[in-house]
Amino acid sequence: MAGNTFGNIFKLTTFGESHGPAIGGVIDGCPSGLIIDLNAIEKEMQRRKPGQSSIVTQRKEEDSVTFYSGIFEGKTTGTPIGFLIHNKDQKSKDYTHIKETYRPSHADYVYDKKYGNRDYRGGGRSSARETACRVVGGAIAKQILSKIEIKAFVSSVGEIKIDSDYSNLDFSQIEKNPVRCADPKVANQMEDLIKRIRKEGDTIGGVVTCIIKNTPIGLGEPVFDKLHANLGKAMLSINAVKGFEYGSGFDGTKLKGSEHNDSFGSDGKTKSNHSGGVQGGISNGMDIYFNVAFKPVATIMKKQQTIDSENNVVEMKGKGRHDPCVVPRAVPIVEAMAALVLVDSFLINKTIKL
Repeated sequence: MAGNTFGNIFKLTTFGESHGPAIGGVIDGCPSGLIIDLNAIEKEMQRRKPGQSSIVTQRKEEDSVTFYSGIFEGKTTGTPIGFLIHNKDQKSKDYTHIKETYRPSHADYVYDKKYGNRDYRGGGRSSARETACRVVGGAIAKQILSKIEIKAFVSSVGEIKIDSDYSNLDFSQIEKNPVRCADPKVANQMEDLIKRIRKEGDTIGGVVTCIIKNTPIGLGEPVFDKLHANLGKAMLSINAVKGFEYGSGFDGTKLKGSEHNDSFGSDGKTKSNHSGGVQGGISNGMDIYFNVAFKPVATIMKKQQTIDSENNVVEMKGKGRHDPCVVPRAVPIVEAMAALVLVDSFLINKTIKL
């Protein structure tokens, strides 16, 4: 299987399945001498872990990380950083009913056709459980990028959304509600909606907005490795993501060039930021901001028509523990992937000038 490694210099390779003994990863290319804050890594993992509130999956995993290499006496050694996250609350019996059945809008059917086999226990390798490893890599990347602030929050759930510009929001509110919304009043509405949807046996989608502040000028390349292109790939690689837009996004198509252009001030900063902090694929020092759209979780507790491995039309209904809305736990994943893109660009920049 290809595609298990992300990055060019700072590389994260992940392994493991949702219901296997463990998931884990190897981080290669991390510079030596970095003092590792294990508590900061643990904090990031706690933000993503299942069972953290009543509006997420009730699978109970502590998601504690054990490091086996690459860190000695609290500092990175420059060698590969190997880590494991042991799975402790698998309930594989919840999936025996789909052993020969393909779940609608899951990877089951295409995975089976591509590889000739599939791990039906929670999706195996295609499960979002893998993203816990990304959060570990992103947490270390954040420590290299200590001067850069990466903040993500839930900006919409279904039809409920924040109407304020992000500059008017209080980011300290994000971790004070289970939805991880930066507006407390809107967060209450979102939470009520998610609870109602769960009672109906259904799921709902949403949008995560990410803001990156204090980015230096010069990250990203002008051709295939444009910074926004790499951010887009990173976000679209997250399970359930259906869309990515940065800067003015699709709304920018409604403006004239005279309205959309970001005029410069004498300090080199732009007076507006329709560019979203990236021009010509290279960061310009302004805030980078983008939206990531997540579809409704595919597993629903309602009867659906599908097919089995013999192409017979059958009826199925979801079982087990699943998120009614993925966006509250997706916030730290979005931040992690952003950090992985930025740290890779940061280290690449160290190679371009003598």
